[in-house]
Amino acid sequence: MVSFLSSLNPTPAFPSYTGPYQVGSTDVEIPVAELPSPSPIPDSSITTVSFRIFYPSEPSAKHSKSVYWLPDPQHEYLSAYVRFLGASHRLSAFLRNLPFLRILSYTTIPVVRNAKLLPAPTKTRRWPVMVFSHGLGGTKNAYSHLLGSLSSHGVVVMAPDHRDGSAPLSLIHDKPGSSPRPIEYKSISHRQSPEVEQARDHQLKVRLWELGLLHEALLKLDRGEPLSNTLAESSSQTAGQLAVFSSSLDVHNPGSISWAGHSFGAATVVQLVRSVFYRHKNLTASSHQALFEPSTSSQIVHQITSSSPVCLLDLWCMPLLSKSTRWLNELPLPSYAPNGLGGRKLIAILSEAFFKWENNLTQLKRTISEDPSLTVAFNAHYPAPYIFYPVSSAHLSQSDFGILFPWFTKKAFKAQDPARTLRLNTRALLEFMRRNGLEVADTSLLDMEEATSDGHTSSGQAGQAGQDPKILKHDGSVTGWIALELAAGKHAEEAGNEQTSERADPIEAVVQGEMSK
Repeated sequence: MVSFLSSLNPTPAFPSYTGPYQVGSTDVEIPVAELPSPSPIPDSSITTVSFRIFYPSEPSAKHSKSVYWLPDPQHEYLSAYVRFLGASHRLSAFLRNLPFLRILSYTTIPVVRNAKLLPAPTKTRRWPVMVFSHGLGGTKNAYSHLLGSLSSHGVVVMAPDHRDGSAPLSLIHDKPGSSPRPIEYKSISHRQSPEVEQARDHQLKVRLWELGLLHEALLKLDRGEPLSNTLAESSSQTAGQLAVFSSSLDVHNPGSISWAGHSFGAATVVQLVRSVFYRHKNLTASSHQALFEPSTSSQIVHQITSSSPVCLLDLWCMPLLSKSTRWLNELPLPSYAPNGLGGRKLIAILSEAFFKWENNLTQLKRTISEDPSLTVAFNAHYPAPYIFYPVSSAHLSQSDFGILFPWFTKKAFKAQDPARTLRLNTRALLEFMRRNGLEVADTSLLDMEEATSDGHTSSGQAGQAGQDPKILKHDGSVTGWIALELAAGKHAEEAGNEQTSERADPIEAVVQGEMSK
């Protein structure tokens, strides 16, 4: 009856998280002046670093203020999303008032605002940490279901709001109560050219610098050092919000932080770990440049190592192919260093749409292989990375948009069951983290599709949660979850890939390519 009544509610809504922990969330914006700059500042107009933290929280029966999926001011964000899809400023101001868009203003994220952090039950008494970079059209809220699901299993996730012009809208609050300064989406051509490469390179410079700042903020949060939050209503509120993370984050041991991203965010993560790891590499040509040059005093140079876990969702490879940074793209990811574990530290999860994007898939495999300079990807000396995709999934399926607009993604992109797609993504990421020695909570039998909603297995016996080894197996034991081999042509379905060589941007792949299926 409850599910039937819920189906009558027109407001887009998220399902509950399935992990054993309640999820808290805090919205943070820290003045750049309070953080050591990890590299030269690429844009002096960006005066703060903004991010949302998802974390396991103590059970709370108290009513807390809702966390709305659309940030304030909501009407401006609605207009920004409409402009992102191609509408003019005047038309977007009209469309944002249409009822089917206005109801999005009531959608809430199922988290507890500024909840108290749950003490970690891990051996170190610290929570594992992931940093997640959003893609084009994304924000710090746009992957809330995936990131909240990870947090409900015991992961603290930091989701930055990039100010490079890749978000539909981002607001800079220089100080509490000040009028925000907007950074709107920058429309950059989808066709590769020197001008496009220069523009994407600049965006990456901003993104990498922001991730370096976020890492510095993580260290200060764990050390309990005072930080301002320009989104807080008072300095005392800031202290209470941020003090909960003191001595609770596993961020000091080299390689302890997991780096993840979607689409352009995945490309950002690839550039970050390579840029830090190969920071001493001598550039041989005047046309070559380094987009991120961390100083020797920056703590991130000690964090990113050959043991750093890297999680890539629908990696968009075009930003990695700039002529000025091609030297970096031909170097292997850090896990392929002589003391590394190779592909065991890498997981790539595609949508079916990106699996069928043949040129991008080929470049992806080269990127995560032991020698990206070769035209054919293979690993001769290291374990292969984990590569999977769920069938009937679209590029949007890895974000919140699939769950919020299932009717649209089904009709436009032939995407099915967006909630299950995200559960499969969550299961794979959690098992990947377990295999890399990170303590996360068990996956429920219901999520593993081995029990009914009342917790009983097919035999009628009550079951228990546990680890989830079959999600990373290649035996097809998980329905609709396809494992891919690194070597080209090793998977039968790859022979049927659609030729999409003309696609050069995920927006084009989503809005045009997927609609042509």
